Amino acid sequence: MSERRERRSFTDEFKKQVVGLYNAGKSRTEIIKEYDLSASAFNRWVKEYNTSGSFKAKDNRSEEEKRILQLEKENKQLRMENDILKQAALIMGRK
Repeated sequence: MSERRERRSFTDEFKKQVVGLYNAGKSRTEIIKEYDLSASAFNRWVKEYNTSGSFKAKDNRSEEEKRILQLEKENKQLRMENDILKQAALIMGRK
């Protein structure tokens, strides 16, 4: 049975150094073992940095994800406006 590892956080500078080692030719296995990293975190860092040069989620969204977020924001705004108009209609109907 494996123990659950405490969640650690890494600076962007550390992540850049790790990705830099990998891009310079050091093996993935060596890096993961040497720095005691999870394979999934390492793979994500390499993919994100080599794709966008950033580790921030907003910089690594696909066009589809960006569009969905924009539509969700627009939908929320329209719902709020609709609620305001409904309340105004109720108030005007009472007069």
